[in-house]
Amino acid sequence: MALGGRAVLEAGDLYVTHVEEPEDPDAFLDRARATFAALLGPVPVDITTRWVDHEDWAETWKRGLSPRRIGGYLVVTTTWHPVDPRPGDLVLVIDPGMAFGTAEHGTTRGCLRLLERAMGEGQRVLDVGAGSGILGIAAARLGAAEVLALEGDPLATEALAENVALNGVADRVRWEERWADTALLAALAPRNGVVANIESGILRSLMGGFSAALRPGGWLILSGTLEHEWPGIREAAEAAGFTFVDVDADEEWRSGLFTRTGAAHVSDSV
Repeated sequence: MALGGRAVLEAGDLYVTHVEEPEDPDAFLDRARATFAALLGPVPVDITTRWVDHEDWAETWKRGLSPRRIGGYLVVTTTWHPVDPRPGDLVLVIDPGMAFGTAEHGTTRGCLRLLERAMGEGQRVLDVGAGSGILGIAAARLGAAEVLALEGDPLATEALAENVALNGVADRVRWEERWADTALLAALAPRNGVVANIESGILRSLMGGFSAALRPGGWLILSGTLEHEWPGIREAAEAAGFTFVDVDADEEWRSGLFTRTGAAHVSDSV
């Protein structure tokens, strides 16, 4: 993370991350070795690098994605996998590109199931760390009158903008290329609902902002949390004034539904 990586993948004995192309690769590697030495002391670290084109990721997504039925009536697919929907289905067409957010991941599925439960007609919703835009688009299809999607990664916002247009919700979903912080979230109040599928450490830092953004009785969906992290995230949300409603478990991932103090009724069934 100190070198600009945004995630780490364990691959056998290796830890793999991706960083933006450095202007001077040799100088970057020297800085990487100095960083590891400062953080780890005498622990030896071997560094191996290779170049990866963005197009490699797009092709990987295409090979791995397939239509998914989520919850009661949400169906997530891509432009290269047409589906034959059942009566009452809501089809979301998501081409992720370089953005996170497909129904192949447990956190996304958990958020979609909880959105089915929390959403009401005419609501104003905030999607924090929107990635591909799937959750904001789902909120619009489920009845939201207005969705604001916040995403700071320019590669992700390219996919987000395309997906909003692809699903015909540009009149209800707008997006801004900005990283969220507590002050920004408070300035965007009042909202009926907030959904945030991001890393758990960032969720903790934004709890006050989530509370400030929501109307009394508004709902909050938090995800991006592993099973062992979930108790701490629930505790942090409750300490910020939220009431726990339910948790969605999908493999090792947990997604939680909360309401702000003074909560309106949220359905007891998914």
